[in-house]
Amino acid sequence: MTQLSEHQFTVVIKKDCPTCEMIETVLAELIATYPGKVTIYVQDDPSFPESIENKIDDTSLEFSYRNNIEIVPTLICSSESKESARTYGWDKAEWRRLTNLSSLGESLDSFKPGCGSKTLEPGMEEQLIARFDDKLLSSRNIQLADLEDDAEGCYERGWSDGLPVIPPTRVRVIRMLKGTDRSPGEIIGNIPPDNAPCTIEKVAINAVLAGCKPEYFPIVLASVQAALQDKFCMHGLLCTTYFSGPVMIVNGPVVQQVGLNNGINALGQGSRANATIGRALQLLIRNVGGGVPGGIDRAVMGNPGKYTFCFAEDESDADWSTLAQDRGFERSESVINLFAGEGLQPIVDQKSRDPDSLARNMAASLRAVVNTKLYGVADAVLVVCPEHRRVFREGGWNKDDLKNALYDNLMTPGSELILGAQGIAEGMPEKFENKVIGKFRDDGLHITSTGSKAGMFSAIISGWVASGERGSQLVSQRI
Repeated sequence: MTQLSEHQFTVVIKKDCPTCEMIETVLAELIATYPGKVTIYVQDDPSFPESIENKIDDTSLEFSYRNNIEIVPTLICSSESKESARTYGWDKAEWRRLTNLSSLGESLDSFKPGCGSKTLEPGMEEQLIARFDDKLLSSRNIQLADLEDDAEGCYERGWSDGLPVIPPTRVRVIRMLKGTDRSPGEIIGNIPPDNAPCTIEKVAINAVLAGCKPEYFPIVLASVQAALQDKFCMHGLLCTTYFSGPVMIVNGPVVQQVGLNNGINALGQGSRANATIGRALQLLIRNVGGGVPGGIDRAVMGNPGKYTFCFAEDESDADWSTLAQDRGFERSESVINLFAGEGLQPIVDQKSRDPDSLARNMAASLRAVVNTKLYGVADAVLVVCPEHRRVFREGGWNKDDLKNALYDNLMTPGSELILGAQGIAEGMPEKFENKVIGKFRDDGLHITSTGSKAGMFSAIISGWVASGERGSQLVSQRI
């Protein structure tokens, strides 16, 4: 063991700890034995303990944070400015061994556990990282004026989609980053339309702006990865004059874990997870990629879903395959599916009690996707409500049966669809006049299920007119 004269002893305590109060006499004995070699740091009350002078105020918790103090009291033994050993709580034998004082704490019990360090209090870790770790985050800090409103400041700087956002303080961004093990500096990809390199930290900033919780962050990251797949064609979707924007459909255990709505009003307001996860991608495209309406975003009208469009699938029917399963994933996997879509088109059918009638009605409604005379130009998502799904199940149909019936019912003579037919100038080229045409390409119609258990109302999410191999396709990403 190193000579005692070379040792330095550091003790971290707090007043709000019975064990720290109990060892006051021990600290006094240690200071008397090793004058000038004992340093006492106090986390909460610099006047504690009153019998000992020259304590160091650690109410900022900087020393405790930098030295990874988890329990008080903690005794640290150092030699040549390097820590050689430490113990925490009161363990008489261990304190005696480290200090080489065989009678230290003679009147005290042999053992008493300590208390949690103030550095471990709820929410404290992020605050300490924000104060004392200058290397974790690389984004520039923007100082608002003293009288400037935080929310208005964000809006004036162009970080908002038009609705108020949550100011992305260092603490909030650090807290968001706890939702992933990925490094803040990792480049997740180049965000269109400017193809700006985007780090995990930048995604976290926009997730904060959107109002996400840290537990939502893995879904947000997966949505960004999905949007950056070439098949999704995010750049083209931004530039189009059409209505479409990203539509998110989430599958798997993560739905229950974060509370995504897949029931009543699933495509409407009221669910923080649905609203903020969908919004985070849109804000990222705007703030990092430069996709600003009136700039590169040239939509003639747009649609309200361009604020946020995210919902979860109702997976309560084990015999009905999920959208993720249709895409090749297991039911046990958490998956986000991204579709270039627009607003809802309702399908009302409160009369059909057999699958064939209901499928024919749905097919009739699907003819209106984009235009009743334009076929093969846009994909679609059919959202089947639970009550309609029950009709199919009770009639012995599964999802494949429904899809096959829809494709069959949507086959249409080209003579009814060509330019000028039915007195309508719009339509298919004349070369299709003598052919029978399907409304959707082979992988152009997707079926999912969500909504309330009461109400026989399904819906269609019409796709972008540039759907398919030359435009945007539905993509899926494991979370």
